[in-house]
Amino acid sequence: MSQRVSKQPVPATTTSATSVAASDGNDSVIRSLEGKYYTSPEIFAAEQTGLLTRTWQFAGHVSQVENTGDYFAFEMSGERLFCLRDRDGEVRTFYNVCQHRAHELVSGSGNSSLIVCPYHAWTYELTGKLRAGPNIRSVPNFPKSEICLTGVRTEVFHGFIFVNLDPDARAMDEWFPGVREQLGAFVPQIDALKPLEWVEIPEQCNWKVSIENYSECYHCSLNHRTFATGVVKPETYDIQPQGYCLRHTTECQNLDAMTYPIDLDSNAYAGSYSSWFLWPTFSFQVYPGNVLNTYHWRPHGPENCTVWRGWFTEGGVDSEVIRQLAVQDRETTVEEDIHLVESVQRGLKSRGYVPGPLVLDPGCGVNSEHSIRALQQWMREGVEGVSQLG
Repeated sequence: MSQRVSKQPVPATTTSATSVAASDGNDSVIRSLEGKYYTSPEIFAAEQTGLLTRTWQFAGHVSQVENTGDYFAFEMSGERLFCLRDRDGEVRTFYNVCQHRAHELVSGSGNSSLIVCPYHAWTYELTGKLRAGPNIRSVPNFPKSEICLTGVRTEVFHGFIFVNLDPDARAMDEWFPGVREQLGAFVPQIDALKPLEWVEIPEQCNWKVSIENYSECYHCSLNHRTFATGVVKPETYDIQPQGYCLRHTTECQNLDAMTYPIDLDSNAYAGSYSSWFLWPTFSFQVYPGNVLNTYHWRPHGPENCTVWRGWFTEGGVDSEVIRQLAVQDRETTVEEDIHLVESVQRGLKSRGYVPGPLVLDPGCGVNSEHSIRALQQWMREGVEGVSQLG
């Protein structure tokens, strides 16, 4: 039998959720956000320089930097960065810019015992400290000891590397209380996992439209037949805030009808489904059988983004079961969602659109949009510069 996931006690969000949007003079009626939050270039630019630089963003996986000197470059919020593993085994992140005359230091991925700028060969230790540079000794009082690459706040969360451009940001465990422990319980093998497959999904919509769609199951029974009849029981689906996490819980369908084998005796959550969306752009999702997959939203512009779906196995060992799940997901739920979110994006630009009331059932459940209320509150906070833990 499938196992019901017990609902965890969750902390209140930091500000009143009723501040999301104007009411009609009735505190029980809360309308969705105006279309400008999803279409305005100015709001997108404000998110790029504000919200997305003050929150924890997914950078990569520790399997990309297994050995001393391994590195990979990436972009986030208009900044070029790179991660590496230093000689003490610490995963570090730096802005990808030389402190001499601003040339980029690395590209792609690789391994190096030192970081050498390709412009003038200024050379840095893996800690970021300047080691040497041609002819710098000839400069009187050259401040070599003061020169260091600019570091970025970095945390490893069960093997997943997250970065935050705010040097004073609170730890991930404060942003997402209880998630580390819950995820470890649902996926006991998580620290041994490596990526098996990445699926890139371009979407012609604002990144928040896509995330809102992911963060409610009000639409699931009508639009996701495979998911609603083959994985979860929609009538038991619920989503609750947990700090700046949205926790999805549900009972599962008849596990005998699953398309892959599940050993229910392997651990307490082998027959369970759950998901943890970490505001603003990442989610861990666990299918029955402790199958971990992830979502990573990458905003590109006010009306386009990319969703990266990650699938993982122990040691990255090939698995036909996991590869087939990835194909099934892409051909069903993902494909169905693309049509939904792109239609919403077109509608948000219509002069005829007047934001409607959210469906807020006091009993919560699958047909309530209380998760959207919380999510839109965080969206508005991000645009208005309200501190989100800091």
